[in-house]
Amino acid sequence: MTHPRTLISGGVLEDGSTPQILVNSDGRIIEVSEREGDVSSENVEHVDLDGRLIIPSLVEPHAHLDKSLTADLVPNAKGDLMGAIHGWRDAEAAGVIGHEEMVARIRRSLEMLLASGVTAVRSHINVGGPVSTRYLVAAIEAAATFRQRMDIEFVALTYMPMSGEGSDINLAALSDAIELGVEVIGGCPHLEPDSDSCVSKVFELAERHQRKVDLHVDETLDPTALTINDVVRYSRDSGILTTASHCVSLGMLPVEQVQPLAESVAAAAVSIVALPQTNLFLQGRDDPVATPRGLTAIHALLAAGVNLVAGADNAQDPFNFVGRNDPFETAALMVMAGHMLPSEAFATISSNPRKALGIPEVSIEVGQPADLLAVRAGSTRQAIAEAPADRIVLKGGQVVARTSAMSEFPPVIT
Repeated sequence: MTHPRTLISGGVLEDGSTPQILVNSDGRIIEVSEREGDVSSENVEHVDLDGRLIIPSLVEPHAHLDKSLTADLVPNAKGDLMGAIHGWRDAEAAGVIGHEEMVARIRRSLEMLLASGVTAVRSHINVGGPVSTRYLVAAIEAAATFRQRMDIEFVALTYMPMSGEGSDINLAALSDAIELGVEVIGGCPHLEPDSDSCVSKVFELAERHQRKVDLHVDETLDPTALTINDVVRYSRDSGILTTASHCVSLGMLPVEQVQPLAESVAAAAVSIVALPQTNLFLQGRDDPVATPRGLTAIHALLAAGVNLVAGADNAQDPFNFVGRNDPFETAALMVMAGHMLPSEAFATISSNPRKALGIPEVSIEVGQPADLLAVRAGSTRQAIAEAPADRIVLKGGQVVARTSAMSEFPPVIT
């Protein structure tokens, strides 16, 4: 669909400048001016940002939309990982997880993400085992009405095992998922009986079908769990765009051990996704004092030049009871629990995940896509701290979501 040109004005950059931004019908910026009237306003649609901070739109690099918003539907009596797994399996067996309700939940989750300023999302969807491709079919149906508003891609989170005895049913479902158009191949090699064979199979299929790779890697506090080495080796040899999510065990290693490993990750151009919210919730429950945070080795990875990304993971489901589907919430946790500067944390929800997903960078410059977020804040630090609800979201220069908020303080009668 072709859109008219758009003139975006009234936004404020962090340096205090107030540019006028002209966006072509193809969604790219064709002119930027600091002075009102310098940009032609004939035959264009106008968008007034009314003094809001204007920044690149946000990215959610790791969601589980098939599970999202089930916290009240699927109980987790123990509140831990095994309680979540058993609760989910029981709900599936009881027929609680159905097609229509899943489509509705995924649509609601995408609405929440879009309203928060997300214009690109990657979601892992369970594939294989007893569900085959049913969840993926529901996700594709739910996403159809959002495709013009945001970029959406799905990862086939393949049931175990992916190699050896019992793998046939899962690999058949994965093959069907690829036929359905899933963009990324995933799995959990650290939980597999043969992690190397799992990683090998994933990269073999990704290369054959020209897909990307995003694996759940070493989501454990066990410092000996280092399947990241297998991922690095296969990624380096294949050249496939690769992401390793979680990598919790890296955070348990001494500096002298994690540094060379981080350098190998950087050399292989593997992006790593930290997932603070769910890992803070699930990890470290066996340590009632001096509890580990369950985060990856954030600063060692940054020092080595690794593309570090941050995502929400689970949101309001049995694996994480809370979560607003808002990357500012994730960034705030990266500041608090990961000891990052706000500017570093913002990069993990904006520019860095774009690189991980292989989508164009965004900046307010000629030739760049006009995927922007205008938020009622004076800086990205304030936006992360306060997460104001008042936001305008633009995709290709077109307003795709708008949220207004108002607080009232009536006089007190004494």
